Amino acid sequence: MRVFRVVSLLEATSFLLLLVSSVVKRTHEFELGVTVLGPIHGVLFLAYVGLAFLARPQTRWTNGRMVLGLIAAVLPVAPYFVERRWLRPAEGGRPATQEV
Repeated sequence: MRVFRVVSLLEATSFLLLLVSSVVKRTHEFELGVTVLGPIHGVLFLAYVGLAFLARPQTRWTNGRMVLGLIAAVLPVAPYFVERRWLRPAEGGRPATQEV
């Protein structure tokens, strides 16, 4: 579960950096950021999706929550929300699993 939390944060951060790099590429013709961050973000995206499926038994996500968690991977800051609200252990030591 800890790995999924870390990957969620890294994936969201890499996505934001990739978006900034894309703007810099278009405005200042500096392609190195996209060249470096593109593959890194791609690997983190695949890791996020794979770990979402692997962690599902531990998170006890419903089908709806699973779909929302996967959709979060394609929205720039949504994995931060997933990590903060759905993966961070609740006071009882288990992840928060409120209904969707």
